[in-house]
Amino acid sequence: MAHDTLAGNRHRGIPRQGASPHALIHAIHGTLADFLAPQIASLDAIDPALGRFARTARDLVLAGGKRLRPVFAYWGWRGAVGSDEPVEPALPAFAALELMHTFALVHDDVMDESDTRRGRPTAHRIFAGHHRQDGSIGDPEKFGTSSAILIGDLCLVWADQLLARTPGSPAVRAYYDRMRVEAIAGQYLDVLGENQPGAWSVERALLVARHKTASYTVQRPLQFGCAVADASDERIDEAYGKYGLAIGEAFQLRDDLLGVYGDPAVTGKPAGDDLRTGKPTALLMLARKLATPAQRAELTLDPAGAVNPADGSGGLTPAQVERRARVITETGAPARLEAMIQERVADGIAALAGAPIHEDARAALIELAVRVAHRPA
Repeated sequence: MAHDTLAGNRHRGIPRQGASPHALIHAIHGTLADFLAPQIASLDAIDPALGRFARTARDLVLAGGKRLRPVFAYWGWRGAVGSDEPVEPALPAFAALELMHTFALVHDDVMDESDTRRGRPTAHRIFAGHHRQDGSIGDPEKFGTSSAILIGDLCLVWADQLLARTPGSPAVRAYYDRMRVEAIAGQYLDVLGENQPGAWSVERALLVARHKTASYTVQRPLQFGCAVADASDERIDEAYGKYGLAIGEAFQLRDDLLGVYGDPAVTGKPAGDDLRTGKPTALLMLARKLATPAQRAELTLDPAGAVNPADGSGGLTPAQVERRARVITETGAPARLEAMIQERVADGIAALAGAPIHEDARAALIELAVRVAHRPA
């Protein structure tokens, strides 16, 4: 496998006239694989244990997923440069966003004590399993958590290294840094909400959605892609900002619904985790707002009820989780959330109407708005 990212991907044949989702995702995957191969080899040369550590990180990065952040960055770039510009020089920048995303996912799974991600064991569960298989001493869960934190850190360093391979203006780094700060700020608010549910509201849940999800999933990747194109049109930046915020919020609101009602076989994550932990999502906050006193009492977790320890003891039973999901439905909150999603999709599409971007990008972003807002996983 080629060590040079660009050389390793030129043969993959990304069409200059836009890109199909499959071709683009294939190119991102190839860029990541080409970059990671020498990174793993250098760690493996130090010690075989580091090689296994790095290969686990690689497997998490390449395990699939929607690749939304690179895709939005690509279309943000394509909207500014048009259909004739070759994409290969920009691929490292787009792929770097996927490494940053892996960092965020791994740390998020540690905080949520999640067992699966994309239908596979989470990083901390993988390393806890290694600890047991190797007959190591100490607590396997602590080892798993410590190792997963380091995996996330490594992915963030790798993201910086890959981004450095992309020529661009200072605006590229500025948007990248802003994206990271906002994602961390949103994650902290998310953690804070779980520990202060009584102080939370629909409005504050939406604030979390804007920073934890909308900013780093749609809004900043689009603006980042435009910066990679070295475009400085304020009209494009403003349109991408409005579109990204609206569609990013729609994405998170759909995620709230999938977290309660999604099919684990499709989402790759257990259903009801948000209800088990009492996470104050917009869905739960809206349900409490619309609930009768009796329904509100059923939806209120006492501190002990929110515990979901790693060994599976305590917390809500599956029957209790199912009951809470039914109560939420009865409040009318899911239907109200669906309406909020539709409003945001309409607002996002409207934001593109007068933007001076190329038509293939406009069409792709409209299609993406509908797809991410109505996705099954």
